[in-house]
Amino acid sequence: MSEIHPIAWNSGSRILTLLDQTLLPSREKYIDHTDPETVAEAISTLVVRGAPAIGCAAAFGLVLASYQYSGTDGKALAGWVADAADLLADSRPTAVNLAWALKRMLEVLEKTGGQDVGRIQNSLEAEAIAIFNEDLASCRKMGNIGAGLVPENARIMTYCNAGALATAGYGTALGVIRSAHRMGKVRTVWVCETRPVLQGARLTYWELMKEGIGCTLVTDNIVGSLMSAGDVDLVVVGADRIAANGDVANKIGTYTVAVLAERHNVPFVVAAPLSTIDLSKATGESIPIEERPPEEISGYGGVSWVPNGARIYNPAFDVTPADLVHAIVSERGIAQAPYSSSLNALFASGD
Repeated sequence: MSEIHPIAWNSGSRILTLLDQTLLPSREKYIDHTDPETVAEAISTLVVRGAPAIGCAAAFGLVLASYQYSGTDGKALAGWVADAADLLADSRPTAVNLAWALKRMLEVLEKTGGQDVGRIQNSLEAEAIAIFNEDLASCRKMGNIGAGLVPENARIMTYCNAGALATAGYGTALGVIRSAHRMGKVRTVWVCETRPVLQGARLTYWELMKEGIGCTLVTDNIVGSLMSAGDVDLVVVGADRIAANGDVANKIGTYTVAVLAERHNVPFVVAAPLSTIDLSKATGESIPIEERPPEEISGYGGVSWVPNGARIYNPAFDVTPADLVHAIVSERGIAQAPYSSSLNALFASGD
């Protein structure tokens, strides 16, 4: 298990504690949340980030909403929680785990709507805890399954952060790397800095150093050079949403890495739980792409490095076509092309 815990729920005090990822690696600060509004803000401002982690945080956000209600009318409580769900759903649009977790919570709300307020609140809390624990378990399974794709003495490249910080506490892409490292299969990890918010430099490198996994930080624009020199054996990344045909939405720049991997015959592997696979989206073209504030590109820490009035385009994600993806690793196994059938088979395997 990872020793990094980005999300913690205190049932007794009804407090959700989140590690503020905007301050890493220079400062580890944990922030307590007692209402859905501040949870939504934490998701929007990247205090908590990564598709599975966002889903977990949103689920607990609805629990907090339910405990804010002080009346005795179960129907009124349901409306109160549904309003909070709308607020949380709008916090970030691309990661499907957010909508998936909220849907699960609202289904519990619908089933318990005729019960008294206390039972509804307890049921919502139990479901949020289940979502959190299931994510931990699925990431561990995913890591062990994906480690089978890692060659001996591997030099692995990863992009953005799909580790403990992006999940309930183990990781998708970094879960694969963690498991492979325990097996003695990892020689080194190439960590791409991941502009413009530097999730690779600030978060992934911090995680790997904290757990003693050998790694080297590189700029995003060195990827092709490393691959052409034969210094990369495998690329492993996470995902924020995967379409039914296997198209993968992930942090902006992932598509570039995938194209270069294809050019240099480096396997490009995606690790993601089933909750990230959105079979309602036929292809990646229908996945909504979040656009982030221009300030993420124009400067940092109050220092601007672009002319005043510069026109800035800052999409947070891009879509990697399925034909560039060597394999998709989930907690139920590995899917490979044709993904339109293999992804469906993963869901069917649990029926």
